[in-house]
Amino acid sequence: MVVVEAYKRAGYDFLELSDHFLGRFDWPIADTRMLRSDKFTTLIGAEVHAMTTSAGEYWHIVATGLPLDFPPAESDESGPVLAARAKEAGAFVTIAHPAWSQLTIEDGRSLAAAHAVEVYNHGCAVLTDRGDGFYLLDQLCNEDRRLTAVASDDAHFHHGDLDAFGGYVMVKSESLDPEALIDALKAGEFYSSQGPRIYDIEVSRTEARIECSPVHTIALVTGASSAVSKVGRGLTHATIDFAEAAKRAWTRPPPVKWFRVVVIDGPRRRAWTNPVWVDAVI
Repeated sequence: MVVVEAYKRAGYDFLELSDHFLGRFDWPIADTRMLRSDKFTTLIGAEVHAMTTSAGEYWHIVATGLPLDFPPAESDESGPVLAARAKEAGAFVTIAHPAWSQLTIEDGRSLAAAHAVEVYNHGCAVLTDRGDGFYLLDQLCNEDRRLTAVASDDAHFHHGDLDAFGGYVMVKSESLDPEALIDALKAGEFYSSQGPRIYDIEVSRTEARIECSPVHTIALVTGASSAVSKVGRGLTHATIDFAEAAKRAWTRPPPVKWFRVVVIDGPRRRAWTNPVWVDAVI
């Protein structure tokens, strides 16, 4: 209740309390349905665990939309099998905090059931400076894994609210119905942010047009080293040419197969789109 009230005061519309779900601790999946209202809702989910990553540690997999009777991992169940089971149960499956967990590309490949990679984890960034996940997302996208990009808090409130209110998703949904929100997440109808807003992106065969809240940088990042950035104070829109992005590559200009947009404001807060696959929008 205290955590939910804190996020309501901060202006959030919904929240997932994804407690660690380990059978040996006998912790149930958090049932937060009684905390829902007409103006605020909760998503049922958990951070599920199984052995073992390439670093020899537990997998941390966030499963949003789990049924409350979802069984915990068996002692011999692998992370990829657990993720597949969560997906089959209807969950939106996210590879959690890759940098904190020291996940390799082989780890990412093995989690074939994942919908998304957690590209920013505020708690990990505050406590250990390992909040990033783009290194894994971009490599997997270059291998044609059409994953989306999630930001979150992972707040534990062990140090006041310093690990809270720093990463979230903005979901395009006509209602706060939990099922509608989960469907939108699965469809990629959201973007992630630390504060800036992305209002609109229009994509044609040759360019992307972006509208956002006032920022200092609007950048189009591709699957290669090439990127195009518009930099200035108070930018609210930009048009970026794909050919210009391709020309920035160090080797022969590669085709722009996918891209993502990042906007950066004065305090260095960022907002990120999901990867946009050019063949899906033109």
